[in-house]
Amino acid sequence: MLNRLLAPLFVLASLGAQAQGTVYRCPGPPVLYTDALSAKEANEKGCRTIEGTPITVLQAPRPRASASAAPVAEGQRGAESRIDAGQQRVRDDERRRVLQTELRQAEERLAAAQREFNNGQGERRGDERNYQKYLDRMAELKDSIARHESDIQALKREIAKLP
Repeated sequence: MLNRLLAPLFVLASLGAQAQGTVYRCPGPPVLYTDALSAKEANEKGCRTIEGTPITVLQAPRPRASASAAPVAEGQRGAESRIDAGQQRVRDDERRRVLQTELRQAEERLAAAQREFNNGQGERRGDERNYQKYLDRMAELKDSIARHESDIQALKREIAKLP
């Protein structure tokens, strides 16, 4: 797309050198460079001439071609990209172990938050002389419990997906 936008600039630069006509820069998305307008049309559209204005041309960087970046169609993977079944099993076991550890930690955090929340009847702290501070802390605990429960459900779904 960048090349399509830059191509008119090359043409305009050569046209300007040959002085074949006035080139106008018209505002708007996308900015239009043209020599097909009369002076009256250009003025009505808010276009300005670019004579004497330096033109900057930026060339887009070329993407690097690498074997790992090449798209591979499904079913066309080479033997070098296949993973050994034993190695895949080890990866799956490691992933299961990590997810189960995260699940245990999330369950512990949930249990601690539920104990502190105490069904909405948590103990007031000494720094909560203002009753609203206590209510705010209870609301945060309730939100935290809901968040922990959704995290636990997500972890259980991930574990269930493993082979």
